[in-house]
Amino acid sequence: MQSIAVAQSLTYPETKKQSVEDDYFGTKVQDPYRWLEDDNSAETKAWVEAQNKVTFGWLEQIPQREKIRNRIQELFNFERFGVPFKKGGQYFYTRNTGLQNQSVLYVTPSLDQEGRELLDPNKLSEDGTVSLTETSVSEDGKLMVVGTSSAGSDWQEFRIKDIATGKDLPEVLQWIKFSGASWKRDGSGFFYCRYPKPEGGAALTERNENQSVWFHVPGKKQDEDQLIYARTDKPGWSYSPYVTEDGRYLILSVNKDTSPKSQVFYKDLTQERSGFVELLKGFDAAYNFLENKGTVFYFHTDLDAPRYRVIAIDVTKPEKKQWREIIPQSEHKLEGVAMFGGQLIGEYLQDAKSAMRTFDLEGKLIREVALPGIGSIGGFSGENADSESFYAFSSFTAPTTIFRYDVPTGVSTIWRQPKLNYDGTQLEAKQVFYQSKDGTRVPMFIIHKKGLKLDGSNPCLLYGYGGFDISLTPGFSVSRAVWMEMGGVFAMANLRGGGEYGSEWHEAGIKLRKQNVFDDFIAAAEWLIKEGYTQPSKLAIQGGSNGGLLVGACMIQRPELFGAALPGVGVMDMLRFHKFTIGWAWKSDYGSSEKPDEFKALLKYSPLHNLKEGTRYPATLITTADHDDRVVPAHSFKFAARLQECQAKDGPPVMIRIETSAGHGGGTALSKVIEETADEWAFLVKVLGVERAR
Repeated sequence: MQSIAVAQSLTYPETKKQSVEDDYFGTKVQDPYRWLEDDNSAETKAWVEAQNKVTFGWLEQIPQREKIRNRIQELFNFERFGVPFKKGGQYFYTRNTGLQNQSVLYVTPSLDQEGRELLDPNKLSEDGTVSLTETSVSEDGKLMVVGTSSAGSDWQEFRIKDIATGKDLPEVLQWIKFSGASWKRDGSGFFYCRYPKPEGGAALTERNENQSVWFHVPGKKQDEDQLIYARTDKPGWSYSPYVTEDGRYLILSVNKDTSPKSQVFYKDLTQERSGFVELLKGFDAAYNFLENKGTVFYFHTDLDAPRYRVIAIDVTKPEKKQWREIIPQSEHKLEGVAMFGGQLIGEYLQDAKSAMRTFDLEGKLIREVALPGIGSIGGFSGENADSESFYAFSSFTAPTTIFRYDVPTGVSTIWRQPKLNYDGTQLEAKQVFYQSKDGTRVPMFIIHKKGLKLDGSNPCLLYGYGGFDISLTPGFSVSRAVWMEMGGVFAMANLRGGGEYGSEWHEAGIKLRKQNVFDDFIAAAEWLIKEGYTQPSKLAIQGGSNGGLLVGACMIQRPELFGAALPGVGVMDMLRFHKFTIGWAWKSDYGSSEKPDEFKALLKYSPLHNLKEGTRYPATLITTADHDDRVVPAHSFKFAARLQECQAKDGPPVMIRIETSAGHGGGTALSKVIEETADEWAFLVKVLGVERAR
C-alpha cells in the first residue's frame, strides 16, 4: 500500500477509491470505499492490518500508556458476582475472581455454602473469547440450557448440561441469535428461536430475517426439532417464547423491529392440537408479559401511558373494555416490573435514577423500598412461591453490590459487596439540568474528584447514546474510575431518543426528529464549557453503537467544539445500514433511505456523507472489531478512510483501532477490554494534554 504523509509525523495508509454511485430519488451519492464492506477480501484484510500498524505504532509512543494499562488492570482485579437466581431448589450465580476474561457459572444448594463450578467459559478458548450468553434451568433443576458466543458475535450455540454431573448432552443447537430458552414445566424440552443457516462466508454480514420458533427435546439432534411458529410472509418478525409459571400457556411476544411496540400471542399447552390465539395485535404499543394468574394475564405497557403502567387481561374476556388497570401511570417512568412472591415489584426512573415500589396483584401500594443511595437497580426475578429475590445496586462512585430482598418484609441485606483498591468517597457525583437548542430540559450526570476548580482547565469526557428507548442510568465503571483518578471529569447526558422519560422522550429523537439528539449532546458540551468544567481543547466525546453515530454526527456538525472524539462500533453510513445483519430493524429509530423524506434527513447528518475535505476535525480514535455482526465494521472502515482523506493537513491524528476476535461489545474478553480502554485513555492523555495521568 502506498502512503500519504500528514501532521505529527503520522502517515496513514492510502485507501483505494473506486467509482461507485447510487441514485436516491434523483440525488447522486458517491460511495468510493464500498469495497471495504467485504470484510472477507484479502484487500480489506490488508487495509485493516495497515491501519492497525499505524494506530498501534502511534499509541506505543505515548509514555503513560503502560502505566494507564497497569492501573486499569490493577483496579479490575477484584472479586465480583452476578445476581443469583433459584430454580429446582438450587441457586445459580456467576463469579469472577478478578482478572478472568469471563465470569464462571456456579451452582449451590445453599448460599451459605461455596458453590460448585458448573461452567468455566475461560476453558472453552485459548484467548478467553467464548462468553456465556444464556442459562435456563428445567423446573426440576436437573438440566440447564447453556448458551455461548464466540469472539463477540451475536450468534449463539446452545448445549444442554446435566447439572448433577456437569456433563453436556451430545447435541449442539446452532444459528441462534437474539433468543433465550424456555422449558416446558414437565422438563420434556424447551422452546427457542433460530434463523436459517446463512450462506457460506456470510454469517457476519447476511441480513437476519425469517426467525422461527422451535421445540427441542434433550438428547435429540437439532434437525429433529419441532417447528412451533414461523411466518415466511413476515420475514422481519422476531419472537420471544415463554412458558408461564403454571405451565399452561406458551406466550409468544412478537416484534417487527427494534421499536418497543409488540404483539402477544398465546397457546394453551394443555390442549394438544391448540393453535396460537392472537391476543394483542397491530403493534400499537409495548406489551411486556409479566405472568399469569389463571386466565388473567398481566402486562407492563405504554398503551395510553407513555410513562408505562400495568394492566390485566382475562383471556376468557379479551375485549378491550374488559381490561383492568392495576398500576396506573405516574409522574415517573415505570421502567420495569417483576411479578413474584404474590407481588408486583416496580422499578421507576426518577430523572434517570432508580426508585422501587411494591404492590399487591390488585395494584395496592405495599411499600416504597429504600435503596442504598442514588443509583441503578436490576436483576429481580422469581416465582409466585418465592419469599426472596436478589438484585444488583450500582452507583457512579461504588461498584455493584448484590442484595438479597425479603419479599414479605421488604428488607434488603447485602449478599456480596466487592472490595477493591479504590476510594470512591474522593469523588463527587451530581445531576444538573440544561436547556437544549429548542428549550427542552435535559438531565446530565457529572462526576469528578472533590475540590474541582471550575476554571475551564479540566479534561472532560462527555458520554451519550440517545436512541432505541434505552435509558442511561448511574453505574460504576472501572474504566471511568481510572479516568477520574487521572483528574478527568466524566459527564453523561440523558438525551432524547433514550427511554429515561418514557415513549414520548424516545419518539422525540427518532427518524425526522433525530437531529434533536445531536442538539441535546452539543448543548451538553456547550453547558460544560460555559460553566467552567472544561474548554473545547480539553473536551472529548464518546459513544458506542448508536452512540458512535452520535459522536460521528456531532464532531462533523461542530468540529471546533471538541478536542477529541471516540466513536465506537458506530453506525456511520446512514444510507446503507439496513443492508447488513439486523440493521433493517433499526428503521424504526432511523427511518430509511428507501423513503424520500427520510433519505433527505439521513443524508443531512450521516457521518460518512458529511465529512468535508480540508476541515480540521478533532483528534479521533475510531474503534471497531472484526466479529461485530450487529454494526458491521464496514461502517467504521469507510468512515475512517473518508476522515483521513478529509482531515486538514495540519490537523490532529484521526485513526482506527480494529480489535480481533471481538464483536459489538457483549462478552468481550476482559483482557481486550483492558487493552482497548488503556489505548483510548492514552490517546486522550496525548491529544488533550492531560498532565496528571499516572
